[in-house]
This record gives sequence, C-alpha cells and structure tokens, in this order.
Amino acid sequence: MGTPDGLVRITPRLAIPLTELSFRATTGGGPGGQHVNRSATRIELRWNLLESPSLSEPQRARLRERLAHRLDARGTIRLVAGARRSQAANRDEAVRRFARLVAGALHVAPPRKPTRPTAASRRRRLADKRRRADRKRDRRRVDRNDE
Repeated sequence: MGTPDGLVRITPRLAIPLTELSFRATTGGGPGGQHVNRSATRIELRWNLLESPSLSEPQRARLRERLAHRLDARGTIRLVAGARRSQAANRDEAVRRFARLVAGALHVAPPRKPTRPTAASRRRRLADKRRRADRKRDRRRVDRNDE
C-alpha cells in the first residue's frame, strides 16, 4: 500500500516511511479453509509512536492523547489484518487502516460557530409544545364538578 517512494501518506504534509513500520506474519482464521491454518497470511503491523522521527512534537502529543487507548506501555500501536487470503493483500489492508487511523487522530475539527434559532423554528417549537400540552390536557379525566 505504500507508495513507490516507500512512504505511507497520512496527510498532504505528513508521510511516514515504511521502514518505521514493522510487519509480522502469523497464521490466522478467516476464509481459506484448511490452507489458512498452515499459511502465515495474517499481518500484524506495529508502529512506535513515541520514537517516530517523522512526527513533530505537537503531532506526537495529539496522537498520544487521541490514540491512548490503542497504545501499549512502550508507545506502540498494533493493527492486525487477516480477512484476506494473501499476505500481500492483508499487508496492504493493514497499511491502509493505519493511515486512516493516524489521519483521523490528527484531524482538528473546525470550531463550532454558535448560531441562533430562526424565528420560524421558534414558532414551530412553541406550536408543537402547545399541541402536546393540549393533547395531554385532553387525556386527563374530566372532573364532573367543573361542568
């Protein structure tokens, strides 16, 4: 999945060299019948976030915060891909998922600009509120003394 230059593109400004990622092939379940029990097609991708020279300190801090639940004690992220029958396809899938995970964690959402409800939406809300109140009032037991 890496590009021919050996980089995994995360964002337009960030690319991580494939040399920073370590891959391990293991046997795993999934499609393939008995063959899958003997072939090491399942891929485990590991990347040490804390020691990566590709990241700036603000990026590293953001990733540590946003991916804390995925980090082990050494600061390593581990991804496993084993849905496909071939090692190459699983490796590509693991790299794709890794890039999506890191890009998503680095994404900074624009600040929300508070808006005011429109006059029409306020009228609709109050009309709905009145209709609900009327409906509930009509459900109440009628007191014969009031008639």
